Amino acid sequence: MSITPPNAVLAVPAADSQSAYEHFAATLQFETDCWDVHNAFEKGDPGFVLVDVRSPELYSKGHVPGAINLLRGKMIASRLAEYPADTLFVTYCAGPHCNGASKAAMVLAKLGRPVKIMIGGVTGWVDEGFSLRQELGA
Repeated sequence: MSITPPNAVLAVPAADSQSAYEHFAATLQFETDCWDVHNAFEKGDPGFVLVDVRSPELYSKGHVPGAINLLRGKMIASRLAEYPADTLFVTYCAGPHCNGASKAAMVLAKLGRPVKIMIGGVTGWVDEGFSLRQELGA
């Protein structure tokens, strides 16, 4: 006789601790969050290039301070040649409703570049209480 679990959370047992650790550690190879990016910039040279993959218009209206604006279609080997081969790129877009950061990360990975996404994007940045920088005339 099967016993029905009391709710959906308990319907599937949790992984063992070692498996859970390995899983969550693996996700951090692919992503970072707004808080960690903000903290890295506050300390000075963050050690990565933060890339806003939204349109130049949206970038100029408000972007994460320290980010460059680089569209996916402009991510080509010759454009990236100014950065050492081991430069980590961290991409972001509008927020959880946007997959532009993931698409850009795929392009960078295909070009052999280390890459992570900043989960949350602009929405997450603002939700954390961090300010955006606007370009003059925007």
